[in-house]
Amino acid sequence: MAEPQAKILVVDDEVKNVKLVEAWLLPRGYEVVQAANGEEALQKVHQEWPDLILLDVMMPVMNGFEVCKILKDNADTRLIPVVIMTALGQVEDRVKGIEAGADDFLTKPIHRDELLARIRTSLRLKQTIDHKVDILQQSREHLAKFVPQAVQRLIEANPTAPDLEKKEQDVSILFVDISGYARLSETLPAAQVNELIERYFSSFLDCIHAHGGEVNETAGDGLMAIFADTDPQRHARRAVLSALETLQRTRQLNWQCQDGAVPIAVHSGINSGLALVGSTKLEGARGVRWIYTASGVVTNIAARIAALSTAGTVFVGPETARRITGLFPVRPLGIYQLKNITEDVMIYQILESMERQGEPL
Repeated sequence: MAEPQAKILVVDDEVKNVKLVEAWLLPRGYEVVQAANGEEALQKVHQEWPDLILLDVMMPVMNGFEVCKILKDNADTRLIPVVIMTALGQVEDRVKGIEAGADDFLTKPIHRDELLARIRTSLRLKQTIDHKVDILQQSREHLAKFVPQAVQRLIEANPTAPDLEKKEQDVSILFVDISGYARLSETLPAAQVNELIERYFSSFLDCIHAHGGEVNETAGDGLMAIFADTDPQRHARRAVLSALETLQRTRQLNWQCQDGAVPIAVHSGINSGLALVGSTKLEGARGVRWIYTASGVVTNIAARIAALSTAGTVFVGPETARRITGLFPVRPLGIYQLKNITEDVMIYQILESMERQGEPL
């Protein structure tokens, strides 16, 4: 049976030794890469990314123990199997190799069948590990679709104890809702409504992420996004740009769907200020769920403003309007009493088109 293809780096300062190993490996389908000393070996590893390394110990410039330790201390190269080839037969030398992280040992003079057997064993182990890593990576990428990027960054910064507690933070909250959703649900089959939502919201998701927002919640006819930045004016501008772009993308998608599909309209509300931002733990008798959100009066007002807005409009609260002064023309709509909000709120409508979208933020 033919050997599986694999790239093997042979590191030895004795040319005859390299040629001998090469003569054994090439006919069996292995690709052989050579290095004459430890320093060259490290360079070849990052250039060639071999599947396995056959590493001599006694070499000029840098010995095999040092090379092995450097490779095993590096997260990018740690999983490459290293088989140390040495004429040293002392127990303490094997201990050095083990401490350096060697995966296996061969004592010189090397026997061909033993070499091939150890290569097969090491490669099988690597293939098993690679397969499990691939599964974990695929799972990570899949789960990332359901986890806000802000949470992903917190977990990556401290995987064992991520800081998911809610903290007060200055943010802009954007709600985007589909106008006349109830009517759509009554007049169209559920599958068609779901297809419409997915098509439009996928486009909205792209523009929100492009402007630095995090979509933390979707519910049938709408979505909520959080915009945060060290510059409070910047995240307010980005929230407004995202809202305006959802209007533009809605018109584009409506135009593209002139094949009988029902056109839709959206409306948005934005509010800026301090909110509690972070994860909320929902714990029931049958399980636990974490959601990432922003809670407080600022969020509640943003939701109420969105409910007041009409098809094709973007309404904002007074703080958002103040922060975007001079960037987008606004029209005051008046003072409103919002449900469950103690103080009356002045509400504004954004009149700006998408012509300013390309301006630096």
